[in-house]
Amino acid sequence: MAARLVRKCCWRHIGAFVSAPSAAPAPLLVSAGKMAMARALPQAPFAAFHASPFSRADGFSVKERLEDNRNPEHRVISELIETATSPQELLQLNELHSLNSNQASLVITQLSRLAAEKNLETDSILQDERFRQLIVLTDSQISQVWNNTLVNLLKSLYSLGMDSGRKEMQSVEHEVLWRLRRLSFRQLTSLAEFLALKQGKDSKLLSEVMKKLELRWTELEGTKTVVILMSRIGHISPALMDRLEDKALELAEQFNPDDIRKITLALAYQNRRSVPLLRALSYHLVQKHSELSLNVLMDLIFAYGKLNFHQPQVFQKIATDLHPHVSTMTPLEVTRCIRSFALLKWLNLPLFEAIAQYALDNAKELSVPHLCSIILSFARLNFQPSGSEDFFSMVHEKLQGQLDGLDAHVLVDLVWSLCVLQQARAAYLQKVLAPAFHAELRGDQSPKGHNSRLKLVHINAAARLESPDYRGPFLPAEVLSAAGHAGEKVTVLQSGLEEALAAMLGSRDNGRFDVRTVYGWRIDAEMLVNGENKPLPLKGFAAPHLLRSEGTKALPPGARRVAFLKWEFPNFSNRSKDLLGRCVMARRHVQAAGFLVIDVPYYEFLELKSERQRTAYLKDKLRKAAAEELAS
Repeated sequence: MAARLVRKCCWRHIGAFVSAPSAAPAPLLVSAGKMAMARALPQAPFAAFHASPFSRADGFSVKERLEDNRNPEHRVISELIETATSPQELLQLNELHSLNSNQASLVITQLSRLAAEKNLETDSILQDERFRQLIVLTDSQISQVWNNTLVNLLKSLYSLGMDSGRKEMQSVEHEVLWRLRRLSFRQLTSLAEFLALKQGKDSKLLSEVMKKLELRWTELEGTKTVVILMSRIGHISPALMDRLEDKALELAEQFNPDDIRKITLALAYQNRRSVPLLRALSYHLVQKHSELSLNVLMDLIFAYGKLNFHQPQVFQKIATDLHPHVSTMTPLEVTRCIRSFALLKWLNLPLFEAIAQYALDNAKELSVPHLCSIILSFARLNFQPSGSEDFFSMVHEKLQGQLDGLDAHVLVDLVWSLCVLQQARAAYLQKVLAPAFHAELRGDQSPKGHNSRLKLVHINAAARLESPDYRGPFLPAEVLSAAGHAGEKVTVLQSGLEEALAAMLGSRDNGRFDVRTVYGWRIDAEMLVNGENKPLPLKGFAAPHLLRSEGTKALPPGARRVAFLKWEFPNFSNRSKDLLGRCVMARRHVQAAGFLVIDVPYYEFLELKSERQRTAYLKDKLRKAAAEELAS
């Protein structure tokens, strides 16, 4: 309060001093070169005071604001500019009044605003002689244009489409560049936001503005400026974005839900996984904001999915808040929502049931791509709707005659997902296993092409092992051998499993590790046991699951093949012990191929610290699995 009072007294004192006749200097006409030299000279204390900004919001000097308020003609002209409703009214002002450069700049800014609001043709404005006179007037006295007006003038000329090569345009740009140090932080933010949108990263002026913002980041005040910078400008300067993240972390408690939405989207689009900031925003979102709009919910779950940031409390809140909205959502919103949850591996049964019912109720409005997205999401999380029969009847009816119109990769993903859910019909299998179809994918060496070829092998396995009525075609042997997994980093679970099994097998001849199969799946370890669960040598026996069999002899009576499948943390749904759909199908296929499957989940095996404990654990799992098989 005291500071404001002192400032107000200073303004009045300076105003009285300026208005004195002896203080009013005569107009001085100087050349452009002399004006530039005058700028370089040290200013007198009084002149320096005049150059200080009137406020951070507009940058008007004390003298300029006082003159504008005291001059009746200036007030009239300002009102005429603000109330003008057509370009003609604005262009006539220069004929009816003697405008100065600042007023001419305001007229140009208002012309740009009217042109944008009324979708007017800007060429007629630019070619008007009266507009050219305004530009010439502004250029002749460009140094007298106020800071805020100068920034708006530059933005207006860009918006009107003025040629960047014109002398007057370059003059405005140079003047802005000259005054960057004197612009307020808010003006720099506004200018950077506009230039980033209109000119992109290659703008020289934008580069200089960003440097100033990086140096003056400590002047950041208020959540609005932080949100604008992060969402619209941060991608241009990683250094500034680092500072903005620190500031956002400091102000996290003050952000409203829409601010949090914009910040998380900015982080997502820039692939900046700032864990401390995301945690802080998540905490305040859950603790302080009970009701969130649909747009906020949709964008939040999208951002979390893109950043692969897991926050169960937020996911549960979003899923709970989204559930009442499902019936009123559009198909695009529904597919965006479910794809994000599937990406995060978060299965919320009430929400997914509601989406399944939505698909049934709105089958006519759902396009095939939307339906494919829903099926792919259900398959990723191995979700079977409670009304499974009705749902998949609708799916098959909707897909009838539509497969030819789908992209090859999308078609493979769709059929593969139906195989996961055990809903693939013979017509779907025949479509993707046809020689002409897989020949089309064979030449695609991209990661997406490699993934599609591997999924084709899985589909081929589903056709052989889970579709007894299917008669072909099947993939040829050369396709099965060509599709393989990329080399994966050895995990603690994998190395521990191999060490424990080595002690259990007694000899390397009694087991195989990291086994590639014709079904497209890898078996982590394989062994052959007799009726008493004792290991037998593997060599010499027929192994139809291998790409190249090492023998032809049939298995001894009572002998069984055993497959050990390790399940790492990423193989499960978020905060759950339920396997993802891909892993469930892999387990089914290995079991259907004649193996006794031993599951080795990370949350059990890694709790055992000694090799002796782990070996005993595997033996116990083998005994229980053999007993369950006999009982069934």
